[in-house]
Amino acid sequence: MSESDRIVIKDLRLRCIIGTLPRERRRKQDVVIQVRMDADLDAASRSDRIADTVDYKAVKKRIMKAVEASCFQLIERLAGRIAEICLEESRVRGVEVEVAKPGALRFARTVSVVIRRS
Repeated sequence: MSESDRIVIKDLRLRCIIGTLPRERRRKQDVVIQVRMDADLDAASRSDRIADTVDYKAVKKRIMKAVEASCFQLIERLAGRIAEICLEESRVRGVEVEVAKPGALRFARTVSVVIRRS
């Protein structure tokens, strides 16, 4: 496997209950997600077959379903759950997940956490 083989899902915009304050628990809020999955893409680059790679559309659908149904308090936990979903794919060797919560801090465009798991 090449150290640089990676599948990236950028700017996945979803809504969920997230936050610790009572007002944050009443309505879904926007989150913006970046996912970087390390995987061996050598076979797929030669075969041109989806069976030889990570089906990123299927991964995205599972992430969407989990996020939209979630009601975590912390974006750290949400990021951890997304990483767990990605690592369920046998071809994914490692993952980096960033979850941003726009408008979480006054005077800041966004706040985010980045986690790495393997």
